[in-house]
Amino acid sequence: MGFKTGIVGLPNVGKSTLFNALTKTAAAQAANFPFCTIEPNVGEVSVPDARLDKLAEIAGSAKIIPTRMTFVDIAGLVKGASQGEGLGNQFLANIRECDAIAHVLRCFEDDDITHVSGTIDPVEDAEVIETELMLADLESIEKRLSGLVRKIRGGDRDAKEQEDLLLRAKQALEAGKPARSVQISEDEEKPWRMLQLLTAKKILYVCNVDEESAATGNKFSDAVSKMAAEQGAGSVVISAAIEEEISQLDPEEAEMFLAEMGLEEPGLDRLIRAGYELLELKTYFTVGPKEARAWTIPNGTLAPAAAGVIHGDFERGFIRGETIAYDDFIACGGEQGAKEKGKMRAEGKTYEVQDGDVLHFLFNT
Repeated sequence: MGFKTGIVGLPNVGKSTLFNALTKTAAAQAANFPFCTIEPNVGEVSVPDARLDKLAEIAGSAKIIPTRMTFVDIAGLVKGASQGEGLGNQFLANIRECDAIAHVLRCFEDDDITHVSGTIDPVEDAEVIETELMLADLESIEKRLSGLVRKIRGGDRDAKEQEDLLLRAKQALEAGKPARSVQISEDEEKPWRMLQLLTAKKILYVCNVDEESAATGNKFSDAVSKMAAEQGAGSVVISAAIEEEISQLDPEEAEMFLAEMGLEEPGLDRLIRAGYELLELKTYFTVGPKEARAWTIPNGTLAPAAAGVIHGDFERGFIRGETIAYDDFIACGGEQGAKEKGKMRAEGKTYEVQDGDVLHFLFNT
């Protein structure tokens, strides 16, 4: 299981350039004018994980299948988007379908690339987008509340629960806070997600810096990092121009290029890691002679639900999971060695799958 991240931001901040680099395609036309991207571009990328390669090598797996991550390149939003400016309503609808938002902010100066407001201030840019998302949420909430009146009068308990959540979100938004600031109980999480409020989605600020600042960041990205920390959001520094260049190179050339730029890894790796942390995700593995495969699950996932990511029958007929921690699998030279040294465990329905677990599920058909 992967997750879908919407790439948003003002026009000309580098969204489509970043999307092209991440997906190693030229699917998103990158141009120096607003609304260059009209229909959202969707691309899937493999999640890089060095652990998977090591597991496959030890097990002699014929095929390696990483987990996948979906990026959606959404057109540049502008002030007034919540009222339809710049085809805003269409683009806001695309954001609702995403699990998280990667908000690309321009953190570089370049006289050749137009900025819609004429000045470089990524914190102010972030506030413009956040305000439009909040206004759109308020409008959506008002419509939903009016549509619930009749159901509530009829004693519909689900409608009453939905009203309560909407009113709490409305109160936060009217106080100038995003919906994600609302405290939600575990029982309320599912109905809360079903509201699909734009500002309830977790956000990762992507600081698009110039090539010289790719390794250390700059004053603009420092300001964004401070803002993100205050909000409890994530932030990552990337040079979209460098990422696009790397995407056109073979692995050996890319490694040399990164070294020259003072970078240890591509920005994609940092972006995915930040996304995993933001969404509280984990990876577990299934390993055998045919294939070594990575699977993504949310934190707190119990063994039966983790098995269900592979196939629903695995969850319905779950008996147990034969589990080896990643470090033990490597240290023992594979499954057989782990068995011999007592490092394989039989875990039941209440086991919470840990990041890096190598699992084999037993189930009834």
